[in-house]
Amino acid sequence: MPKMKSSRAAKKRFRTTGSGKIARSHAYASHKFTSKSKDRKRRLRKSGLVATSNMLAVRRMIQV
Repeated sequence: MPKMKSSRAAKKRFRTTGSGKIARSHAYASHKFTSKSKDRKRRLRKSGLVATSNMLAVRRMIQV
């Protein structure tokens, strides 16, 4: 049986932290900044964590 392939799209979007959690970037952070507040834009720059309910699915995609 051949090896399972990881999702290349998921590999580019998610990364594993040192403690084993999965980090992600925030959505809505690419354009239309005039309608967003300074605080919101600053929060969007930082990375977030994948929710525990989605963790298993993302792990399967990136094959960690």
